Amino acid sequence: MKETRTRRSYDKAFKLMVVELHKTGKTFTEVGRELGISGDLVRRWVREFEATGDHSFTGNGKPVLTPEEREITELKKALKEAQIERDILKKAVSIFSKSDNNYSGS
Repeated sequence: MKETRTRRSYDKAFKLMVVELHKTGKTFTEVGRELGISGDLVRRWVREFEATGDHSFTGNGKPVLTPEEREITELKKALKEAQIERDILKKAVSIFSKSDNNYSGS
C-alpha cells in the first residue's frame, strides 16, 4: 500500500527569501538543505524569478497581468461572447424564415 503525500505549498515571501539566499552565492543544494526543500525546487524558483521578476510566484497558476494584457483578455472574452450571440441570432433568423415560407396566409 502506498503512502499518500500531502503537497506542501510555499508563499511568495518564502520563495523570494530562497531566491535571495541563492543570490548570496550558495548553491541550489546548499539552500535547499538549509531550508528542508529540494535543490531542484530552489533552481526552479530562481529560474522563474529571473524570467519574470516581480511577476513571479503568483500562485494557483494565475499569472499577474499587465493592464494591457488584462484588457486584451477582457476584449477576447467579449469578442467570443459576441460571436456566440451572433451565431444564435443567425440560427433564429434561419428557423423563423423557414417557418414563414410554410405559412399559407389563410
